[in-house]
Amino acid sequence: MPSPRGTLRALSVAPMMDRTDRHYRAFLRTLTSETLLYTEMIVAQAIIHGDRDFLLGYDDVEHPLALQIGGDDPAMIAECSRIAEGYGYDEINLNIGCPSDRVQKGRFGACLMHEPEQVARCVDAARAATALPVTVKHRIGVDDLDRYEDMLNFVDVVTASGADRFSVHARKAWLKGLSPKENRTIPPLRYDDVYRLKRERPQLHIEINGGIKTMDETLEHLKYVDAVMIGRGAYDTPYRFADADQRVFGIERVKVSRRDAIEAFVPYVAKWSGPGQKLHRITRHLLNLFAGIPGNKAWKRALMEGSRNHEAGPEVLLAALDAAEYVRRHTEAS
Repeated sequence: MPSPRGTLRALSVAPMMDRTDRHYRAFLRTLTSETLLYTEMIVAQAIIHGDRDFLLGYDDVEHPLALQIGGDDPAMIAECSRIAEGYGYDEINLNIGCPSDRVQKGRFGACLMHEPEQVARCVDAARAATALPVTVKHRIGVDDLDRYEDMLNFVDVVTASGADRFSVHARKAWLKGLSPKENRTIPPLRYDDVYRLKRERPQLHIEINGGIKTMDETLEHLKYVDAVMIGRGAYDTPYRFADADQRVFGIERVKVSRRDAIEAFVPYVAKWSGPGQKLHRITRHLLNLFAGIPGNKAWKRALMEGSRNHEAGPEVLLAALDAAEYVRRHTEAS
């Protein structure tokens, strides 16, 4: 039977290249157990022909976990879906939102909003190949195909294939003239169009994404849609997820402190550090834990300096934690 974990969550962290790798996801699990997490986008050809254990490996603590696939070939999407199910993923997600030149040359990502029938065929193929939920992440529009009616047509065509959820980045994308970074900030946010989509297609599971950073904002959006996806805000200020389980999912739980989170992460770090490993691959994801509060500079400096030692382990995190908390105590006392 398909797992409900990947399709009914009210909050998720967006797939982000060079950010949402297995180490970041395992760390975020020290703050929230309920939020849906995603892999980075992985190209279908890489899944089929590449090092699968490296590309698809994860720690069991990361569930619920969705695999995001980039591709436009239904047969390859089907094969990737079967592989993902074998690896124990909770959801298959198709990337129809990335506007980068490299992705466009592969004929997938946001450019496929011009081809909803092809996206529907990919969803059909994935659903036939696996019992997992199959979802789509897309933009509100691309180039001049950016009216609400254009997005609605895309959603209606793909809905016929049985997509389990639509995660809508509430900005259009310019396929030429803007970089991926600029496409995340320059096109204006159009939240009302996503709200309208939910009103006019109430039977669909609609998730909103784009510019959302806090749990307060999340709760406001949840008045109008089924779910919220947070991207860069989750990476730049991860500690905001420390009370997500309580506020978004209604679970009675004491808010996790930063020290609790780091101490809970120590066994994981111990497994992935030491001779032959690079601690920086893990600690780079922790640099923003104290973002916006006293102790942030001390924390970052201690992490970066300690991670240079090729034999370093979790003691670096604990020492950095002590340094940050020392600054905080003296700042509050002054």
